[in-house]
Amino acid sequence: MPAPLSIIIPAYNAERVLPLCLSSLMPGLESGLIREVILVDGGSEDQTRRLAEGAGATVITAPEKGRAAQLRHGAEQARGDWLLFLHADTALSRDWAERAKAHISARPGHAAAFTLAYRSDDHMAKVVARRANWRARTLGLPYGDQGLMLSRKLYREVGGYPDTPFMEDVKIVRSIGKKRLAILSAEARTDAEKYERDGWRKRAWKNAFLVTRYFLGASPEKLAKSYS
Repeated sequence: MPAPLSIIIPAYNAERVLPLCLSSLMPGLESGLIREVILVDGGSEDQTRRLAEGAGATVITAPEKGRAAQLRHGAEQARGDWLLFLHADTALSRDWAERAKAHISARPGHAAAFTLAYRSDDHMAKVVARRANWRARTLGLPYGDQGLMLSRKLYREVGGYPDTPFMEDVKIVRSIGKKRLAILSAEARTDAEKYERDGWRKRAWKNAFLVTRYFLGASPEKLAKSYS
């Protein structure tokens, strides 16, 4: 019986962060959980594709620009019964495969995300992560940085990732709904470069402001121009 999980990684000029992401997947390979790793490249000009190919991933090119298009294209090419969408700057904790396997076995009708952590020694890293995890568990709104794992059946049922330039992660988890979403205890340890560049408080408030504007009806096209 084939391994159940296809991992889909959208990437663009990710050579700095990709090796850690890929190496963190080893427990899934060792346990027979992973069927394939698909990197969907968005036109990288660095060593992203070479690094992914060297690690044994299947590298494909998205037909359109934008992370949502990359995610959709990866899902179309994937062969697993389960899909795990993972950002290139996120590395999973060692226990992720054990937690994912248990979820697949026990809750086939539910999607799952991981507990967020930031790869930073700044004291604000834990503060921001704690707020994000509260949002994920209380409101059913995990960040895309937390990964998203769901069965192919559920992915199709909710219509997959939407054709949008921004907030694709929010749209799909809202379609799934809080009652069908579990937050696993394994960590998604995410690169903190943008927070350290902009300042933790400033970046956190900016992200919260963008989400609020989205819920109040601002178009993803306008919001995308405000995000960098």
